[in-house]
Formats: sequence, structure tokens, C-alpha cells
Amino acid sequence: MIKLYDYQLDAVDKIKTGSILCGGVGSGKSLTSLAYYHKVCGGRLDPFSRMAKPKDLYIITTAHKRDSGEWETDAAKLLISCHEESKVYNHDFVIDSWNNIKKYVNIKDAFFIFDEQRVVGSGAWVNAFLKITKNNDWILLSATPGDTWSDYIPVFVANGFYKNKTEFTRRHCVYSRFSKYPKIDKYLEEGRLLRFKKMILVDMDFIRPTKSFREKILCQYDHESYKRIMRDRWNIFKDEPIINAAELCFCLRKVVNSDISRQHALIDIWKKKQKVIVFYNFVYELDILRDLCKRQGIRFAEWNGEKHEPVPRSNSWIYLVQYTAGAEGWNCITTDTMVFYSLNYSYKVMTQAAGRIDRLNTPYKNLYYYEFRSASGIDQAISRALSQKKKFNESSFVR
Repeated sequence: MIKLYDYQLDAVDKIKTGSILCGGVGSGKSLTSLAYYHKVCGGRLDPFSRMAKPKDLYIITTAHKRDSGEWETDAAKLLISCHEESKVYNHDFVIDSWNNIKKYVNIKDAFFIFDEQRVVGSGAWVNAFLKITKNNDWILLSATPGDTWSDYIPVFVANGFYKNKTEFTRRHCVYSRFSKYPKIDKYLEEGRLLRFKKMILVDMDFIRPTKSFREKILCQYDHESYKRIMRDRWNIFKDEPIINAAELCFCLRKVVNSDISRQHALIDIWKKKQKVIVFYNFVYELDILRDLCKRQGIRFAEWNGEKHEPVPRSNSWIYLVQYTAGAEGWNCITTDTMVFYSLNYSYKVMTQAAGRIDRLNTPYKNLYYYEFRSASGIDQAISRALSQKKKFNESSFVR
């Protein structure tokens, strides 16, 4: 028999087709969404009963969560399986990644769960999402549903609040007259937008059993190299002029992130904690971290664009994870410690990364997060953007 927490049961009662199920990382959104599907198809949870009219079920998620079997494990608790030999119901059950969403645009009368919100802006994924939602029941799952009203446009359109993106922008968006690219200066009729948001957003009233402790570790950096890059706009690593804002920020961050003080700080934490997950951004950081682990004789494993190694099972290790590749879709309950070796530009990505150890089934009551940063201008600017739950903008920093 499946057992849901009270806040999950409350969410199941509130969800309807077109809802965004919003819960923090590790709050159990997957199981809650499957419980809602079970209810829609005529099943009961307490007492448990099978679905009377099961619909075809399609789950669109990240490639890693598709391959890890996480969704299959949760579905099995409701007797739902995508394997023919263990099927209880005569229906299709498909788990696939966002990269393949266009394969399902012709599906009708099914139920779709869109995991890890990817329908922002425009493009192929958004177009496929809108086609699918016209002919099927669906819900979205997200830990961070949207920073601006523009993030909600595809979902508002899918719910029928607007015919298309053009109607939304004409009614609500005021564009800056002084920007070289389309930049929204402000939004009109925000009261209307708030009503729509309230209609579709289902918050999971989740009180975490864990307590998070965050410590900012101040690291050093080479002031002279930093000043030269800023003053002369010179790439000291390639010995050539810097051509744009992205390259300038990359060079500044390389000076800051490569300082040996970060290695010393990491070793101090590892000596105290023994099991440490380390998030990083750049390849040169990975090279530094690999070399550090080898020199110190520390067992390590990696999750990045090339390697998908599991978390080590020994009593002492460092797990090196690249933000873009591993900020979501995997969990670890064998450590209480995470280090952000460098800060990511995105608040959403940082939140997803932190959630890898903050799970409902973690045996730890206290979780420890260490953020490495310096007094440099670029680290301070990134920190300000993250504190405002925004994404750091390189062009704005350079100006």
C-alpha cells in the first residue's frame, strides 16, 4: 500500500489538468503526480484500489532521470510498469527525455507529466508542448516555476488564458526603448497575471525534516592578474585581446577560481567531513580537482558531460559534479556535506544542486553547504544576483 504525507494528499486534491505542481527539491513531486494520475483514472489510495480506466501515461523528464529508473520505482508503488512482463494494466507507459518531446505531438487522450520545467520562452520544445496539451490531460512539475511573467507564457497559453505569445506580449509587456535587443521594461495588468498564476500553481506545503547550514568561505585571488584583465581587456591565458563580455568574465573567473586557497579550503572540509560532494562550473576546475584528489590520495568519482560515475561507497571520498550535467536528476543520502567550489550564474541551478542531498529519506538531520567565494568584483556581482534569485548577466556586469 502506498503511503503519502498529508501535504502530498492535499496537493493531490488541489491538482487539475494544466496545474504546475510546485514543491522544493526532494519534496516528492514525482510520487504526488503519479498519485493524481491514479486518481484521475479511477483509482483510490486509502484504501488502495486499482485504476478503473487507466489512460496511456507519458512522462517527459531529464535524460538522467529517464535512465536512472527513479520514475519507474515510484510508478511501481502504484502497480504501474512500462515492462510488458510485469504490467498490471493494459495501457502504454512511456518515460522519455525532453530532447525527444517532438515524438509525442500526435498522441491524443493520454496523460502527460512534464517533469523539471523546460517550457520557457519559445522554440521546438515549447511548440511540441503546446501541441501535446491541446489533446491530452497534463500537469507540470517544478521546484522553481518561474522568475518572471515571461516564464509563464507557454503554460498560460496551454491553459487557454491567451491564444498565443503575441497576445500576451501585446497586453502585458512594455519593452525598453533604449535597449539594443528586445528587453521587457515592465509588465501591465499584473493583478490579472497573479490571478492566473494562483489558478494553476499548486504549492506543496512541505516542512523539511532537515536543517540546512550554509557557510561562505572567503578565498583569495591574484589581484594583479585580475586588475590587468579588467584594465587592459587582455586574455592573459591566451595572450591576446578579449573580444566580448563572456570571454572577459571567463578570464576573471579563471583567475579567481584557480587560486590555491580554494584547494586548501576543500581539503580542510574533507578532513573534517570525509564524504563531500563538490559542484564546479569549468573544465579547468575539474583538472584542478582531479589533480588535488590524486595528490592527496583521495578516492573520487565524477559526474559531467563525459563521465556518469556513481557516488563512491567507501567511507571517504569526493564526488566531482559539473553544474550543467548534474544539478538535477540524481540523489545522494550517504553524505551531509556539499561544496560549491565556484558559484553558478543561475539561482535555479544552485537550488537544484543543493537539493541532491536534501531528500525526504536522508538519515541526516543537519546538512552543511559551503560556498567558496572571494572579494573580487565578479564573485560579489554573482552573489548579488543569486541573493535576488536572478541569473547573473555578463553584459550588465561588464557595462
